[in-house]
Amino acid sequence: MSVTVTFVTGNAKKLEEVTAILGSYSSIHVVRQNIDLPEYQGENPEYIVKEKCLSALKIINGPTLVEDTCLCFNALQGLPGPYVKWFLSKIGPSGLINLLSSWEDKSAYALCLFAYCEGVGKEVKIFSGTTEGSIVTPRGAQDFGWDACFQPTGFNLTYAEMDKKTKNLISHRYRALEAMKLYFSEKSQKP
Repeated sequence: MSVTVTFVTGNAKKLEEVTAILGSYSSIHVVRQNIDLPEYQGENPEYIVKEKCLSALKIINGPTLVEDTCLCFNALQGLPGPYVKWFLSKIGPSGLINLLSSWEDKSAYALCLFAYCEGVGKEVKIFSGTTEGSIVTPRGAQDFGWDACFQPTGFNLTYAEMDKKTKNLISHRYRALEAMKLYFSEKSQKP
């Protein structure tokens, strides 16, 4: 049995990736709704994505999915983390590598969190995925966040240089969605 889930995002590229990653997985049918939600702030990504989901749920009033992404630099104790969207809007992908100019350590990790709630009064489920990598001088298209300056460990390409299929098999978003698929698979097997 398939459930229709409203993915609240204004970013069409995120929806494109989510749809590609879920592929033929038939337990979830994703539709998009663009709702202007409050931008929650804080150092706890789980809190941010949960509050975002609860805000969206008040409007959707049915199965709701939201996402939040962090880019965490090890040399900066996890910054910019959940603030990466604001860092990008002010300094762009080139500015991200410049933040690390005084550090040898360019290692980083990408963290994706999805929060899902099936309805008002139900528990919010959080699914996370992490991909380790490093921050590099931007390469490839610069039309999707920080993809041009994040190079996953074990690869010589940034996310932006990879073909979509490869990226969608290794990304932080892929890993979070795999955890969500597992949840739906286990849920569908319960009587």
